[in-house]
Amino acid sequence: MGTLRDLQFALQTKIEELRQRDALIDELELELDSKDDLIRQLQGELDRLRTASVSLNPSGTAEVTGDNMFDCVPSLCAHPRSRELIQKALLENDFMKHLEASQILTIMDCMYPTTLAQGCCVIQEGDDGSTVYVLEEGSVEVTKGEQKLCTIEPGKVFGELAILYNCTRTATVTALTDIKLWAIDRQGFQTIMMRTGLLKHSNYMEFLRSVPSFKTLTEDVLSKVADVLEETHYSDGDYIIRQGATGDTFFIISEGQVRVTQQKSASEEPVFLSTLSRGDWFGEQNLYKHNIRSQSFKQLIGGLDNMSNKMYESEEVKARLEAEAAFFSNMSLSDVRVICTLGVGGFSHVELVQLKNDHSRSFAMKVLKKRHILDTSQQGHILSERRIMMEAHSTFTVRLYRTFRDSKYLYMLLEACLGGELWTLLRDRGSFDDGTTRFYAGCVVEALAFLHCRGIIYRDLKPENIILDHRGYAKLVDFGFAKKIGLGKKTWTFCGTPEYVAPEIILNKGHDVSADYWSLGILIFELLSGSPPFSGSDPMKTYNIILRGIDMVEFPKKITKSAANLIKRLCRDNPSERLGNQKNGVKDIQKHKWFEGFNWDGIREGTLTPPFIPNVEGPLDTSNFDCFPEDTDEPPPDEESGWDFEF
Repeated sequence: MGTLRDLQFALQTKIEELRQRDALIDELELELDSKDDLIRQLQGELDRLRTASVSLNPSGTAEVTGDNMFDCVPSLCAHPRSRELIQKALLENDFMKHLEASQILTIMDCMYPTTLAQGCCVIQEGDDGSTVYVLEEGSVEVTKGEQKLCTIEPGKVFGELAILYNCTRTATVTALTDIKLWAIDRQGFQTIMMRTGLLKHSNYMEFLRSVPSFKTLTEDVLSKVADVLEETHYSDGDYIIRQGATGDTFFIISEGQVRVTQQKSASEEPVFLSTLSRGDWFGEQNLYKHNIRSQSFKQLIGGLDNMSNKMYESEEVKARLEAEAAFFSNMSLSDVRVICTLGVGGFSHVELVQLKNDHSRSFAMKVLKKRHILDTSQQGHILSERRIMMEAHSTFTVRLYRTFRDSKYLYMLLEACLGGELWTLLRDRGSFDDGTTRFYAGCVVEALAFLHCRGIIYRDLKPENIILDHRGYAKLVDFGFAKKIGLGKKTWTFCGTPEYVAPEIILNKGHDVSADYWSLGILIFELLSGSPPFSGSDPMKTYNIILRGIDMVEFPKKITKSAANLIKRLCRDNPSERLGNQKNGVKDIQKHKWFEGFNWDGIREGTLTPPFIPNVEGPLDTSNFDCFPEDTDEPPPDEESGWDFEF
């Protein structure tokens, strides 16, 4: 019998391995498809840029031929005065001024003109927006409801939030006179940002591959180094390195030539040694000297070195997961009964459900409306969320056990965490002390470390997405913005809660797991003070405040010096300088002074006593949650032909 059990276990193991391989293949195919789509999109935009032409309509206004308004050429801004006005407006705008000079110029080249008569509506409050404008002639009035907010004169930018993501216009803009505008839409802006970022990064990678000292570095590490390269310009005759001076910089020549000389003694003339040109490098020995910048470089190299050992799972854990999978694979919707509603969202709600044949077991059931998912083309996101959660077997992330579907809904059977939301606890208490914050931050660090070593970025860290189990331990929930990007890779999707969004996401530079460490710094600040460090009256104001940087924030006295130091090191503008994104990875966070003496083994093993132990009487106790009405908005049945994947 022992041999038979061994064979059955081996067979089950092989089946699970095959299932995981199939899931990985599916994921890689999706990633390949998305990259193919991106290549086709960028190639199409490039082709149209080369072939776009300009014509004049009967009113004498320039128009652009092509599929959309991104088809533009520099000749649109034919008059130097127009280009000067647009450039000045962009550089004075709180958001646009943070873009690179080359990006500003490309945006100018790709803006198209439009004219409107007096009384015409440029932007209507409540409409979806996708265009940003620069006013060249005339004036416009901004109103909200019946209230006048301001008047905009020539040389100003307005409507810029719409180029970051699809949003509802918050005010109406009306022409007070005949006006002339220059505009660019979201697709054009984001394509410019993505293309310039990709081309710059690709060029830097090619440079680095040509440096012998870097030939042994992996692509992941080379990519990190490429992110911290800075362009510096020198005029003919300028000294770059002086013999005898302390060196701390490594140079690669992009354009021009460099003359290398050496002076053997003070009384002798410098002796010519060689001429270096494009692709040559010098000063690389400075990377290995003991100075601040070289130490920073050493901190950067190998940021993923410590991740591999976290991928290991014991045989005991594997056996438990296999037993779980077998149990839930035989479950159906009819096996559970709904107890009550735990939470309600825009197109989903969460219910507490109980097993009919085992009243000691309860779960959280997330119910999503299929019709809304189809109408908003969110199938890919939902599938990604499902795959990531099925893979996330961490004790610091909420488990997804099984999914179901019927004609109206998708169902996600989740682990029930009945300790309540961390946000509710923070709301009721106002703020936490160092010890309390340290415990919850420690749980989050463990969750992020688990996800990041698997190439998963979370992207929606905030108190509302942290839930407590019956012990009082914190877990991440809601993986709607999570994405598997792979180690050392980037993504360009704009997402997240405004107060928690990293600057590289706002500027559409491409982001990776380091964006989660920025959000961790924001979370620690909010838990200690009761409010996030960056907050404005509307999202665009919040983003502009974020772009000013963490050093512009006045820290309340209740945040200790060591906590402030950790927050500032997590919230560095340059992602490569953030704690957690350097050589020692997450260990740098765990060893920071603020965490000194913290029992990391205890939190992993569940032996550390939480600062708040919720009162949970049993599997159906919902007393730690706010009351929500039942969702009575029942959608129509979906036509199965519109649903193209299993769930």
